[in-house]
Amino acid sequence: MHYYVDVIKRYADFAGRARRQEYWMFVLCSIPIMIVAIVLDFALGSYPVIFYIYNLAVFLPTLGLSVRRLHDTGRSGWWYLIGFIPFVGWIAIIVLMALEGDAGPNEYGANPKQVTA
Repeated sequence: MHYYVDVIKRYADFAGRARRQEYWMFVLCSIPIMIVAIVLDFALGSYPVIFYIYNLAVFLPTLGLSVRRLHDTGRSGWWYLIGFIPFVGWIAIIVLMALEGDAGPNEYGANPKQVTA
């Protein structure tokens, strides 16, 4: 759960790098919250209001995390726009987010696996 909270705390931070684990743990925590939001929306008859409010609330943190994840693989955050290509863009984003990060420091900062808090 601390991965989720840490991403929310750095909500508009587009600098640096993010580990694969940080990205995927955030995604894993977000999915159940979205499901609960959808269930609440249907139960209250307000679909998709709560779902959209949640997505709007985590839009910047998710974008910042995605950019930092791309930085970890040595790519610019602009690569995130590849997701807008119809049919194959979201597959390309999943592949890019699943790639191993650069082993050493790159132009975006030190390797987050080697940095001790």
